[in-house]
Amino acid sequence: MRQKVTIVGAGMTGSAMAQMMAFRGYADVVLVDIIEGLPQGKALDIAESSPWAGFSTSVHGTNDWGDTAGSDLVVITSGVPRKPGMTREDLLGTNASIVRSVVTEAVEHSPEAVLIVFANPMDAMCHVVLEASGLPKERVVGQGGMLDTGRYRTFIAMETGASVRDVTAWVFGGHTEATMVPIVSNATVGGVPLSRLMTSKRVEAVVNRTKRGGAEIVELLKTGSAFIAPAAATVQMVDAILRDERRILPCCAFLTGQWGVRNAYVGAPVQLGTGGIQKVFAPPLADDEVADIRKAGHAVRELVAATPK
Repeated sequence: MRQKVTIVGAGMTGSAMAQMMAFRGYADVVLVDIIEGLPQGKALDIAESSPWAGFSTSVHGTNDWGDTAGSDLVVITSGVPRKPGMTREDLLGTNASIVRSVVTEAVEHSPEAVLIVFANPMDAMCHVVLEASGLPKERVVGQGGMLDTGRYRTFIAMETGASVRDVTAWVFGGHTEATMVPIVSNATVGGVPLSRLMTSKRVEAVVNRTKRGGAEIVELLKTGSAFIAPAAATVQMVDAILRDERRILPCCAFLTGQWGVRNAYVGAPVQLGTGGIQKVFAPPLADDEVADIRKAGHAVRELVAATPK
């Protein structure tokens, strides 16, 4: 029996995730949304690509949560997207209400599922999901660090002219411009420290561009936000969990003392496999990077305290 993935939200990001998951061919996909016809149309379009894309898994669009029953993993993309001039924090109240209702349905129909949180502001939404679901913290994981790390690696590759496949770099901390922490101290290209390949001024420019990566795309698109890179990043997490790959990936996890951060969802390197988060690591970092991660933890706790109940 194939595994089952439910993607909540049939917008640009959710449908891109559904397409990427279908192309992988190892799990059936359910795309659920409150808008009648939207998930059905997106799913049918993806299904009709199967003769040429070469997959035989099921892609089903629905407005009925009953169709999601027994999912092994649920990805929550639902919520209001960012618009030009908006910060992720601006979405707090509206998306918290949406996410709570979604989580209630998800857990009722798939009580054993791992939940991946995509909705913004992502760090605070992880707390909302954890509280609303009643699940252990290992089964609630946020996507933010994956997307930010992808951007960081991309910009380093652009700057150095190297293959992005040879760039090893991480973004920890929060998933906002003010709280994310692109790590410079252990970033390398083909094993060569970033500091030997770029001037400090250029490194700073790449770090700043990474922090504004989402805003840059919002400004360029004008009527939407990023969806391809976020989808690709999230699907890597799905692969790691459902295939028990035990990969070490930069995700948002509930920290219990790592780098001095407690009781806050903050980006860190985590081992993903069966059951969700199997381990959370806290590698040695520069003192200023650790300080910034601690600030991110404080900021998340403040945001959670301000979240409407």
